Amino acid sequence: MEKSFYYSVPWADVGYLKETLQNLEIPFVIEQPSDKLQLTAGDVAFVFPDLHVRVYNHVRELFEGHGLRYPE
Repeated sequence: MEKSFYYSVPWADVGYLKETLQNLEIPFVIEQPSDKLQLTAGDVAFVFPDLHVRVYNHVRELFEGHGLRYPE
């Protein structure tokens, strides 16, 4: 999967978000902090490929805002 954008979220929110995205059949991966992704302690990243605008709107609403560009 080509990584396009991500959202940083606390571990406590992972279950609900993961289940919702799976039910909507939206592709994603969950990543831990790394050299590439500098996240706040206790956070993980939901990483997405480029999405059709309609699908992106669902993701934007779920995460309450626009995602961050995935670093190259």
